[in-house]
This record gives sequence, C-alpha cells and structure tokens, in this order.
Amino acid sequence: MRKYFFVFLLIGCIANSSFAQSLRYTLAQPYISLSAYSQQQNDAMSFTGNQAALASVKNAGVGVFGERRFMLSETSVYTLAGSLPTALGNFGLQVNYAGFKNFNENKISLAYARRLGRFADVGVQFNYYSYRVPAYGSASAVNFEIGVMMHLTEKLNAGVHVYNPVGGKLGKNSDEKLASVYKVGLGYDASDRFLISAEIIKEEDKDINVIAGLQYRFAKQFFAKAGFLSESSSAYAGAGVAWKNLRLDISTSYHPQLGFSPGILLLVNFKKAAE
Repeated sequence: MRKYFFVFLLIGCIANSSFAQSLRYTLAQPYISLSAYSQQQNDAMSFTGNQAALASVKNAGVGVFGERRFMLSETSVYTLAGSLPTALGNFGLQVNYAGFKNFNENKISLAYARRLGRFADVGVQFNYYSYRVPAYGSASAVNFEIGVMMHLTEKLNAGVHVYNPVGGKLGKNSDEKLASVYKVGLGYDASDRFLISAEIIKEEDKDINVIAGLQYRFAKQFFAKAGFLSESSSAYAGAGVAWKNLRLDISTSYHPQLGFSPGILLLVNFKKAAE
C-alpha cells in the first residue's frame, strides 16, 4: 500500500504543477470552467470556474465530469455540480473527488449568486475540503471563494475570482496552509454559437498560468472545444452531442511528458426540450 501511496503523491505533485490547478481550490478543468465567461453558452457547471456565472443560469440543471489523468485510475478526478435558479438568487452545489482508496481528496461546496443590475453579477461559494490517507490519517478545512462577472458589452464579459483570500490551515495542529488563488478572465461571444475565452491564474507560490480555449456549437446539436494551458504546454480538446435535454461530451488532454487524460461529461437540463 505504501508503494501506491508514494507513487500517487509523486504523480499528484507533477499533475498539480503541470495544470496549475489543484483540488484544494478547484477541480474544474478548463473543459468545463471557461464557459463561465459566456452568456450564450453558460451551463449548469460553468459556475465551477467563477461563481458569479451562476447568476446567468436560467434553468435548473446538473452535470458530472470525470477524467482519468494520465490514463491511471489512481489519479482519476470527478466533478458533480448542479444549478438552481430562484426568485431570491441562484444556488449551486458542487462535489469533487480525486484519488483512490489509499489516498483521496474531497470537496463539498455550496454557492450563491445574483445579478447586480444589467452589467455585473456576484457570487460566493463556501467549501469543505478534506483529504484522507487510511494508513496515516486525515485533515480538513473550511474556506470560501468569491467571483464577480462584468458584462462589458452584449458579447464581451470579464470576470475576477479569488479563492481562499484569508488563508487557512488543514487541521488544528497542522502547519500546512491552503494556498490563495487569484484569477482574471475574459470571454467573447462572437456569435450565439462561437465562444473565445481565457484566464490568467496566479496561485500562491506558483508561476502565472494562462488558460485559453474556444467552443463552437454546430446546429444546436453538436459541440466542439479546444484549448491550452501555458504552464505545462498542455492542450485539450473534445466534442459533444445534445439530444433533447441531455448533452454528452468526450474529451482528452495531452501533457508532453505524462501523456493523455481522457474524460467524459454528461449534462442534464431540466427544462422543456426545444422543438
């Protein structure tokens, strides 16, 4: 068991430095999070990238995304998210899991967002993060994140997102601190079918990372996405199909040293299907 534990830790460290994203502040891969900067292609999982995007959701929905990083079951990651619009504002629930039975990380989050007039939205999310190593123990922490979205024009959106701005330690007697993360993003809806978006991410004690991507919707039934992460020179791509209120995507990302990471996305939109 110790052999697998240390193998997982090594791969996990490489993965976190490669993607500049760790479960502790977000498990939302760019494939599902960059749509936060769109008013045309926003979905039930978009708020995982910026909670303010939740304010633009018009219909309840739920989605699940899973990825087997570097083709290893021990480094698989999963995100489950749901959105619920109400007259008092919009609510979101997010559940994350990464790892395997001998080492795993978990996060349960509750988000809330609402509009501040025509030109701005604001959102907040509270997280309970924990990790567990059966042979060595476990630790947990509670923190929060805040997002703001600004609608500069009908097509151009900008956002700011801050994770864990006041710090926080894992466990009462631990010196291990949760990192703070700052993001700014921009999205341009060239049409109701074509989105270009990008984020600049600065995690505490890490170099700046730029993530960019584009999404195109064909005839309302077919989707395609592609993008890159600057820090590791990694790329991702995927394609999806929609049928009534369901959408299914198959994706993959590629790391120059660690190889491919296949993924699958399922979205369910709780509204009357379009004719």
